[in-house]
Amino acid sequence: MDKQDSKVMKAVVATGYGPPEQYTVAEVPVPRPGPGQMRVRIAAASVNPADVKLPGGEFRDVVEAQFPYIPGVDFAGTVAEIGEGVRAYAVGDEVFGTAVPRVLRAMAGTRPSLGTGAMAEYAVVEADTPLIAHRPAGLAAPEAAALATAGQAALATARAGDVRPGERVLLIGATGGVGTALLPLLAGAGAYVIATASDGDGEAEVVRGLGADEVIGYQDSEYPADVDVAINVALPGDRLSAVAEALRPGGRLLTITFPVTTLDLLGRDDIELRFILDMDGELASMRDVAEAGVRGELRATVARRYGLDEGPQACVDFLRRHTLGKRVVVV
Repeated sequence: MDKQDSKVMKAVVATGYGPPEQYTVAEVPVPRPGPGQMRVRIAAASVNPADVKLPGGEFRDVVEAQFPYIPGVDFAGTVAEIGEGVRAYAVGDEVFGTAVPRVLRAMAGTRPSLGTGAMAEYAVVEADTPLIAHRPAGLAAPEAAALATAGQAALATARAGDVRPGERVLLIGATGGVGTALLPLLAGAGAYVIATASDGDGEAEVVRGLGADEVIGYQDSEYPADVDVAINVALPGDRLSAVAEALRPGGRLLTITFPVTTLDLLGRDDIELRFILDMDGELASMRDVAEAGVRGELRATVARRYGLDEGPQACVDFLRRHTLGKRVVVV
C-alpha cells in the first residue's frame, strides 16, 4: 500500500503532561481534512516554545492539552489532500506556515491558523488563513519552516517599530529564532543595533554578521542608556523593568512575550509600549515572509537539523540548551 494511502503515520508524540524527555516517536492515525482544511505531507518542521510549554503543563491553568499531543507549529510541505471548499490550494502545491494547536483557537485570531502538529509525516491545517502561504521555489523547505513563526514575528515587529536611520536600538534576545531574523531588518533600516549575545561559541561573531553594531552580555548592568527603541523577543513580559530603564524619554518599547506588561508595571509613563501578537497577519502575512525570504531580507539561521526519529531530542535540546537560531526537524 502506498504511504499516501496509509491509515497510520510516524509522529513525535507526548502521551501526557511532562517534559520533552518523555516524548516518543510512534505510529498514529493519519489526520484527514474536513471542509476548508488541507492535509500536508510534511517536509520540515521547526521547534517553538508551544511544543514544550503546552504539553509541559505551563498553560494548564488556561487550557488543557489534548493527548496524544503532536508538537510542531511551524511547517513546510506538499499539499496531499484538500477538503471541501478549498480553492486557493491544490494537491501538489508547496506550502509553509504556522498552525497552532487547536486547543489554542481562542487566542489564534479571527481567521485562526490551526493544525494537528507538524512533527509528523502528515498534518491537517486550515487553508484560509494569512499565516499559511505557497512556498516559493527560492525558499527551501527547512528554511521556510524555520522562518514561519520567527520570520513573521520579526517582520511584524520591524514594521510596528518603524525604526528610522540612525536610531539606537537595543535588541534583547538577538540569538534566538526571532532575533536572528530581526537583526538584518533593523540593520537594513539604518539603525545602530546593540544586541545581547554570549561571548562563547562564536555567538557574538554571528550576531555581528547579521547586522549588530555592538554586542553586549545578558546582564541588566550591561544595558546602555538613552536608546531610542528597545525590542524584547526573549525575556518574560514581567521582567522588563531594566529594559524600559534603558530607553530615553519618549522612546519605544516593543515586546512579543507573555505575560503582557504595562507601563505601570514598568514604572515609566514617558515611553511608548507596544505588545506584538500578529495572529491575523495584519502587520505581516506568511506571503510577506515568503517574499522577504526570497529577496534575502529575511534569513533563517538554523542551529541544527534533526530527522523525525530525533524529533524528541530536538525538543529536549530546545528546552535544555541555549539555541543560536532555530532547530529544524526534517521529515
